[in-house]
Amino acid sequence: MGKLGKKARKFAKKNLQTVLRRKRKLKSSFKKKAPSRQDEDSVENKDGASKLHNRLNGEADENNVVSLEAIFSEDEYDMLEDDSDSDGYISEEPSSFNTPENEIDNSSEGGIDMINPNDLSDQNKEIHSELTKKIKHLNRLKEKDPEFLKFLETYKAVEPFRDEDTSSDEETINADGLKRDEQSVSSNKNFLLSSSVIDSWCHQVKNKQDLPLFTSLINGYRAACHYGSEAIGNVDAGRCYKIVNSETFSKILIFMLSEADNLFREQLGLLTKSYKKEMILELRNTQKWKTLKPLIKSYLRSSLFLLNEVSETEILRFSLARIRVSVIFFAAFPSLQRRLIKIAVHLWATGEGTISSLSFLIIREMSSVLGSNVSDTCWIKMYKAVIGNCQFAEPILHNHMQFLRDSFVELCSLDVHRSTTRAKVSIQQLTKILNQGLRMKKKEAVQMMRSWQFINCIDLWVKFIGANFQDYDLQTLLYNVIQIINGVAVLFPGPRYLPLRIKCIKWLNYLSRSSGIFIPVASMVLDILEHIIVKEGKNPGVVFHHLSVLQLPKYWLKSQNFVEECVLSTIELLSSHFSQWSHHISFPELATIPLIQLKKFHATSTTENLKRLVKRFIDQVEQNIDFIKKKRDEISFSPNDQQAAESFLQLEKCNSNVPFIQYYKSILDKAASRSLAVDKKFLGANKNKKKRQQHEKNQQIESAANGNVHPEKKRGKKRKT
Repeated sequence: MGKLGKKARKFAKKNLQTVLRRKRKLKSSFKKKAPSRQDEDSVENKDGASKLHNRLNGEADENNVVSLEAIFSEDEYDMLEDDSDSDGYISEEPSSFNTPENEIDNSSEGGIDMINPNDLSDQNKEIHSELTKKIKHLNRLKEKDPEFLKFLETYKAVEPFRDEDTSSDEETINADGLKRDEQSVSSNKNFLLSSSVIDSWCHQVKNKQDLPLFTSLINGYRAACHYGSEAIGNVDAGRCYKIVNSETFSKILIFMLSEADNLFREQLGLLTKSYKKEMILELRNTQKWKTLKPLIKSYLRSSLFLLNEVSETEILRFSLARIRVSVIFFAAFPSLQRRLIKIAVHLWATGEGTISSLSFLIIREMSSVLGSNVSDTCWIKMYKAVIGNCQFAEPILHNHMQFLRDSFVELCSLDVHRSTTRAKVSIQQLTKILNQGLRMKKKEAVQMMRSWQFINCIDLWVKFIGANFQDYDLQTLLYNVIQIINGVAVLFPGPRYLPLRIKCIKWLNYLSRSSGIFIPVASMVLDILEHIIVKEGKNPGVVFHHLSVLQLPKYWLKSQNFVEECVLSTIELLSSHFSQWSHHISFPELATIPLIQLKKFHATSTTENLKRLVKRFIDQVEQNIDFIKKKRDEISFSPNDQQAAESFLQLEKCNSNVPFIQYYKSILDKAASRSLAVDKKFLGANKNKKKRQQHEKNQQIESAANGNVHPEKKRGKKRKT
């Protein structure tokens, strides 16, 4: 039957009973009084205020799935911009040491008169009046003493004499030994620093503490830090240094990074090794600080630029180690603190080995020395870096991810109370995602729960609770995390989620061991065996790494490797659980049901190797049960005596020569060796795969160069057409 025509549709709308009925329903629904504009605005304002309140408190809307990175917003401290447009250059005029910021040239005439005093604030007006007085005094001195005026003019226009060692006619050298190009003297003022000049400067600065020469050395260090990068910012006055060769670059970097901090401390009188933020803040009003502040700021700014640009590992290590020594000076420069945190967190998260460790030491030093604002910013940035870098679990990066997690837990342990409040917000977000997955069956929530971000976030708080439970009251966090872990295990019960289930059981065992609270995991462990009672495969299956997956492929469930993994994991997890309670008075009752299930599996299994492993585990557990029963027959207290029951076999528990503890250690050793073997197989398979891909790519390039098309591409083109 075709579509109705236009006239027929009009007739149907007017005369059909079903259409009229629908119209009457719509009219009755619209007869209700519509809310006024004021009511709508108030409702919108309330909704907006509630959403804003939730965002400020790190809470997410219940109907939306918010990423774990977005629950903590950047605070106001982190949004601070640099308070100066300077790029680190310091004027080398003699009068520049009279002003704290070195931004105004006192030798210029009429420079201050161009500024309108009415446009300035009260504080700036006072500075403006003081500067005008000094300039008037300088002008009167010029009128009284013409020789002084001639001296200033000759100081500005010093002509360099020719170097005897240079063979080029275009280069000249001045009294300080600085080479420059005659054609660019008047315009660019570029001076080339040689190795001999740096040696003489370093000697004089270290022995005589020549402050003007130290200023030139810091400007040279700035040029060295910008060496090889794009052109430095606008430098209108003074000299712009250039590095001649790599030897000069190395000398000035090594000297400044090694000695600058000691020179600053000697000038400021900071000779003690223990220092606090308040010491620097108290020095800000002294004349010494006003003189050295531009030098310190330029040194720190140039060092941060070097960290951001350098790629050489040795230079980066040495720079990080020396900047850590100078962390206290960042207390006077909030904008540089923000920049250092950003660079250090980036190197900590993406660096390798020593670089990552040194970056973390800088972050920990800043958190413990520079106050709570800096500590909060470091905490938020490190949390986001950990969550942002754990989206994919590569086996090669497993050790690095463990280092990131352990170092973040160490930072949290510096101030457990502040970390606990933020941990509650993160755990609440995990709970909301779990509720959305369990009750509302939201796709986004379920996908997020089986992502590495969600799993690593749980792992983060599990390690934090385990590391600090004995010293702080973290019972609320403990129970919330246990509920989340149990919820994840309930939501993903199938055999394909074997790696995820193993992680959940390991977390519960770790929390039970660190807190001393009994957490029942035996039923979760025995559920693993239910998947393989009638599914003992024969083919070995492909190699996979258990650390890199949360969901197994379907074809792997029918392989012999899957059966072995299930049995070995069951024995390892039950051994870890039983080893904690092997000396408890209720161990026989705890092990009864697991032994029944294991004996049932042993009777139905057909693989001799697995039967042997299970039989040995059963024998060890039964020996321990007999040992506990004999000791229980010797006691005289009743089961109601809780304190006596807790102290049962405490002396034997301290002795590690008990048979079951020795058996558990052998299980751990075998598990470690098995993990290493899987790592080697996985890396070998990856190398072979990369070789094959590279070989195929080379063949494609050769065939393309010969004018031939790869046969696979031909078939692909046919399918497309």
